[in-house]
Amino acid sequence: MTNQYASGIPIYLQLSDLFTHRIVSGEWAPGSKVESVRDLAILHEVNPNTMQRALTQLEKDGLVYTERTTGRFITKDKELIGKMKRKLAEELIDAFMKQMESIGIGKKEAMELFLSRAKMEGGEQ
Repeated sequence: MTNQYASGIPIYLQLSDLFTHRIVSGEWAPGSKVESVRDLAILHEVNPNTMQRALTQLEKDGLVYTERTTGRFITKDKELIGKMKRKLAEELIDAFMKQMESIGIGKKEAMELFLSRAKMEGGEQ
């Protein structure tokens, strides 16, 4: 597996973002055990210190906790996970709006395009 990391953004932050997405999407279930630092470092082709920093960031965000003798686990706090999911969604919307503005599409037109596209894709739930 070859991992590609963006330049200009610390790798540990990129990993932290990746893991956050895995948590909020449910790929990493609440209460599940996180693989060891060493195993994750090998899997993602990074130095164990870099992986440790990524996991420490997740702990600061409250998404991961450590049990002294058994390792790290994903938080069971579904409310916190929901808040993080909303925060990520808002960040994606902000980025989308900036991109629309950069090509000369205003907020109203961008919203109309988005809604039209969502209906085409069967996106209404």
